[in-house]
Amino acid sequence: MPRPADDGACDHLVGLAMPPVHLASTSGREVDVGALGKGRTVIYCYPRTGVPGENLPDGWDAIPGARGCTPQACAFRDHAAELAALDASLFGLSTQSTAYQRELAERLHLPFEVLSDADFELTNALRLPTFAANGMRLIKRLTLVVQDDRIEHVFYPVFPPDENASTVIGWLRDHPAP
Repeated sequence: MPRPADDGACDHLVGLAMPPVHLASTSGREVDVGALGKGRTVIYCYPRTGVPGENLPDGWDAIPGARGCTPQACAFRDHAAELAALDASLFGLSTQSTAYQRELAERLHLPFEVLSDADFELTNALRLPTFAANGMRLIKRLTLVVQDDRIEHVFYPVFPPDENASTVIGWLRDHPAP
């Protein structure tokens, strides 16, 4: 997999308040990301997951940072209890529809909600980095650590994707919440 370069596209995020954007969740509820509440929340953002039996977009493997969404989700699944033990809530987020994400969450047995930013409300409000593939606008892979509704830390670029959960846990341990 080609390694993504840090293009500075997330440099503006630390310290920003999360905007009052309501996103559909795989649990069937709306989540106001601007009112996550006290404590820490980890939101890992990924471009898109594939569906078994369907081809990936043309050239997907050549796009730096595109491949690895399912291994990243599985790593967060496997480390969800450690994140909870560190008092961190967890969400996945992509621009795919909730129905599409629900299939992923069920197939991978994810113990956390995945949020849909299909209308790019959060992406546009925070000016998250995106890229185009096969006519689709997709979020570049990044992970936000939100403390009391403000972005405290950003992991970007994320590489390799399957190590992101461990990296986040290490950072949370090294930076105890105030």
